Amino acid sequence: MEVYVVGLIKDIVKVYLLFLMIVLTVYSFRHIFFTLNRMFGSQRIYYHDIIDSDLPMVSVLIPMHNEERVIHGIMKSLINSDYPKDRMEIIPINDHSTDNTKGILDEYASKYSFIKPLHRYNGNRGKQNALNEAVDFANGQIIIVYDADYIVPKGQIKDMVKFFIDPEVGAVMGRVVPINYGTNLLTMILDLERSGGYQVDQQARYNLNLIPQYGGTVGAFRKDLFISLGKFDPNILAEDTELTFKMYLNGYKVAYANRLECYEESPEDWYVRAKQIRRWSRGHNQVLFRYFWKVLSSKKLNIWQKIDGILLLCVYTIPILIVFGFLGSLFLFFVGDMVLFSAYLFLLAVFAYNSYGNFAPFFQIAAAAFLDMRIYSVRILPLFFFSFVFNLFYSSLGFIDALFDLIYNRKIIWHKTERFRK
Repeated sequence: MEVYVVGLIKDIVKVYLLFLMIVLTVYSFRHIFFTLNRMFGSQRIYYHDIIDSDLPMVSVLIPMHNEERVIHGIMKSLINSDYPKDRMEIIPINDHSTDNTKGILDEYASKYSFIKPLHRYNGNRGKQNALNEAVDFANGQIIIVYDADYIVPKGQIKDMVKFFIDPEVGAVMGRVVPINYGTNLLTMILDLERSGGYQVDQQARYNLNLIPQYGGTVGAFRKDLFISLGKFDPNILAEDTELTFKMYLNGYKVAYANRLECYEESPEDWYVRAKQIRRWSRGHNQVLFRYFWKVLSSKKLNIWQKIDGILLLCVYTIPILIVFGFLGSLFLFFVGDMVLFSAYLFLLAVFAYNSYGNFAPFFQIAAAAFLDMRIYSVRILPLFFFSFVFNLFYSSLGFIDALFDLIYNRKIIWHKTERFRK
């Protein structure tokens, strides 16, 4: 009986390893295809050459919780925006801050009539809740969202709203560029990761009419559409990913604007990064559990959009699948049944790194560095293996968090990323 059970477990592990290899191969070819499209394919035309004097009213929302370190950077950059001030309102959302965020915002409001702070000290704290409340407070037809640590280029808002001339565009996403990339090894890694994820991955998905993702900041959406879709769910941490799929499932699309760069502060501490990646994984997998079958059964998406949507939804499940794959390989090794899979562990490692690889595999990062004319940055690519293992672990914890959320219907508590700016 014991021999039968061990044999059954071995067969199950072998089937699982073959399944995992197929999944990782699919992701690897997906990333390679995106890289080739970005380097050699036709690039989709932007809307930025359109001249439109009839600019809509916009509301710029900035969720803030204890942001006195970074608040002046974003407020000054928005004040210097070339968007007509009679067509723009800035709504910084003081979300239960305990530092001097409220005082600083009130000082700006006393000097500029288009700055209208919203102070929240009642209800649940969190980005989703803050934005939901602020949208009701806003007067703009178009809602633009920035995180508090961002520096906004002067002409970005005007370029962003031009996309909404297309009635099918429900949201617009710009490109995020770290401003503190040279601080330490972590920030240099995150800079390259961001570059590969936006310059190559997002742009390729936009080129191919697949599903570029609204990223929750440096982005905009239609206010009336957002309200009709039910706003943000306060129990989903990845509110941006959920909005992306809500829009596509209702016949709208997300436009990606690679040239609309905005500058953020990346985490400078590995512990802070660990909490951030765990939160992203948790939220993304919450969206996966809710929208997997909706994407498969949707009549609004074509077959390629469905495939890309499923692969996008499952991207944060890959880490824990890889972990189980390595554990399965070790099990076969210790029971002496690795004859058939003698080279599998090596192949698993190679394909895992190429398919997940810190959200942007090394060839995407190298292509992005070439396009950004920052070839010197690729010198640290060998060090990405450490970051790969690091992300693998904390993304897996995020998946477990999301699974427990689903099983126990746990209440979500938002934890913002710590700031480092002096």
